[in-house]
Amino acid sequence: MRLPSRLALVALAAVLATLAAYWLDPWVFRTVRYPAVDSHDWGRLLRVVGSLVFWLPLALGLWLEARVRDPDRGRSAWLVLVGPVLAGAVAELLKLVVRRERPALHGGEYFYRAFADRPFDTHDLGFPSSHVMVAFGGAAVLARLYPGAGPVLYLLALGCAVTRLLAQGHFLSDVVVAALAGWAIGMWIAGRRLPSPSGTI
Repeated sequence: MRLPSRLALVALAAVLATLAAYWLDPWVFRTVRYPAVDSHDWGRLLRVVGSLVFWLPLALGLWLEARVRDPDRGRSAWLVLVGPVLAGAVAELLKLVVRRERPALHGGEYFYRAFADRPFDTHDLGFPSSHVMVAFGGAAVLARLYPGAGPVLYLLALGCAVTRLLAQGHFLSDVVVAALAGWAIGMWIAGRRLPSPSGTI
């Protein structure tokens, strides 16, 4: 009997995590809350991990450091910005397609905006979380460049997701789908463009 491929197992885990998140959405919205999260330095720090304000200077710093020592690695440093940018763009497109509004606007109930209502405006749309997709998109690429730092990078991205729940800006399913999609986009970019640790593509 042939064992399932790694990709199939990852896909199965992603589907199960998404289904579990949908099931837990009402409970998480009622229970996991801390409206003052953005008033603390740690909350603001974790939230900004999901912003290009964080990834642009980081990519610039990595490029400046690497371009003299290793031009190939210097070029790869800019993918630390490409990952979050692409993830954020995909998040905005998905919001326009799915059109589910933020939970706090409707007391934790699902509400889908009509396509005729502000068809190209993502304001107040919550699925998926752009912050979380950006955070995980960047973390995936940067963890490929610096594998030893991977756990810290993913913890920062996870922290960004937690702040979005505490602020009640998103359902759990908004952040779970965003984390999975952002990670997949970052890994896709990293796997095709970054040199492996051994130096091969």
